[in-house]
Amino acid sequence: MRAWILNDTRGPSSYTLTEVETPEPGPGQVRVRLVMSALNRLDLWMSMGLPAPKHFPHVAGGDGAGVVDAVGDGVEGWAPGTEVIISPSLGYAPTTSHIPFSGKLGVLGEHSWGTLADYVVLPASNLVPRPAGLRWDKAAAYGLAYSTAYRMLRRARLRDGDLMLVVGVGGGVSSAGMLIGGLMGAEVYVTSTSPAKIERAVRLGAAGGFASGGEFSKELRQAAGRQAEVVFENVGPATWSQSMRSLAPGGRLVTCGSTSGPKVEISVPPLFFRHLEIIGSTMFDHEDFARVTEWVAGGDLPVLVDSVYPFERLPEALDRMKAGDHQGKLVIERSGT
Repeated sequence: MRAWILNDTRGPSSYTLTEVETPEPGPGQVRVRLVMSALNRLDLWMSMGLPAPKHFPHVAGGDGAGVVDAVGDGVEGWAPGTEVIISPSLGYAPTTSHIPFSGKLGVLGEHSWGTLADYVVLPASNLVPRPAGLRWDKAAAYGLAYSTAYRMLRRARLRDGDLMLVVGVGGGVSSAGMLIGGLMGAEVYVTSTSPAKIERAVRLGAAGGFASGGEFSKELRQAAGRQAEVVFENVGPATWSQSMRSLAPGGRLVTCGSTSGPKVEISVPPLFFRHLEIIGSTMFDHEDFARVTEWVAGGDLPVLVDSVYPFERLPEALDRMKAGDHQGKLVIERSGT
């Protein structure tokens, strides 16, 4: 099969299109012939060693949709020819209803070979049927970002009528957080360094938006008349102080990343005087993925796709992701689909 292989971590140019042996499914596993895949920031970061693959060669990619090609021993409910969507969460333990994986995090495309290839092998439990009428590009695009965002909002205990602020809207997870927050009944405001991304967020249902580099905590109070119950924050030190100031007493800041750096400073007195919470979240379980799939299949949750690239032009898609000017998911298409 063809695969975009990582053999080092010099950046996006480290990806090389190569012929490798097609993997065989083991017990409990299914092989999927991929029709489309979608990129995530993780695919870019892994090429830079943030994190580096544990072993070379490596195939990245967490999102994808395709057709069941072969099944391993003991697999029931899946047959060759079935159209499916892939859940990127690995290591799922069904006894953990709140924290995924019993602390053993697994991500398709990081801890095992992923979807930037013609075929992928994964546990049968990581598949759902492709809903009738759902386009291939949208089916391939929502898994990792949308399910991660939903888990974050569950962890933050978002309620109908809450005021929610999404910091740094435009990326996959933050855009999904904005959409799902609105679907769950919140009044959603956003920030961004791009006026175009704020305008798009408003068209998609946000109540308003502010520049990420300004005093958006004050602007939020002026626009909404109150502070936020939930701040959805993935930027980190560049916006952290303003994000904390945006919280109402008893408010919750939830984060799954820190794109502007790994360390922030916290002023402790406001944290305890105002009963604030800082909540970490990562990945999701199969129930989260199934719930998001229901919303997508029912047309309640739009899947934002920026553009679709031929499989052979993966480096161009990675360059666009690195530049950060995309609005929605970047999808990779195999020829003939």
